[in-house]
Amino acid sequence: MIRQTHGAPAIPTSADLPDLSFRTIYSGALSGRSCYAGELEDGRLLSSALNRIGLRQLHGRLPDEVYKAAGYALQIAQWDRGHRYCGRCGHPTRDKSDERAKICTACQAVVFPRISPAVIMAVLKGDRILLGRSNRFKHTRMFSVLAGYAEVGETLEACVRREVKEEVGIDVKNIRYFGSQPWHYSSSLMIGFTAEYAGGEITPDRAEIAEAGWFAADDLPEIPGWGSIARQLIDWFAGRKKPL
Repeated sequence: MIRQTHGAPAIPTSADLPDLSFRTIYSGALSGRSCYAGELEDGRLLSSALNRIGLRQLHGRLPDEVYKAAGYALQIAQWDRGHRYCGRCGHPTRDKSDERAKICTACQAVVFPRISPAVIMAVLKGDRILLGRSNRFKHTRMFSVLAGYAEVGETLEACVRREVKEEVGIDVKNIRYFGSQPWHYSSSLMIGFTAEYAGGEITPDRAEIAEAGWFAADDLPEIPGWGSIARQLIDWFAGRKKPL
């Protein structure tokens, strides 16, 4: 929920929410003020002055530190909702008093907030970058770099090789770390890499990747918007003075 302040979105304060009978979860402090995530039943409205809006739609419209706090609150709320009962014995859990965790009221099993590590990679072949169009983008022509979740027992570099091979059928080499980004929407941590083409022909798997190809910096298709690590990787490629 947001409120409008002089035409700009803002996070509601306690003054905007006189009825705090709904569930709230403490998510930390920002500039000395306590922050809470709140859960509302579907369709419930607290005030005509507040509007429902998804976190993705607020990217770039809130100050960075506020957006990050909202993203953290979203992840904590999702984790809290999914761990109200013990996965080991089924009894209710409670908040652990000394750290961010849930503890079972019966068997004392402790569960911490989980993140799912995923790799995302810019694969270069000379002065061109590999971009693919996901089957999730059925109604757009958006292309992006490839990405995928790490599996149990797998290094991140091995995940880069596997995901590229599975999704488009080519081999890569010279894998280098680029950077990382929390991905609040799916409680993931995106770990970015660059890599070089090592062989093979592009063959989209059609299950996840509908089409893929090599693109020059001056001939890019529709790409993700500003702020995502996918866009950072593509912008890095487009700003290079010479190929890898």
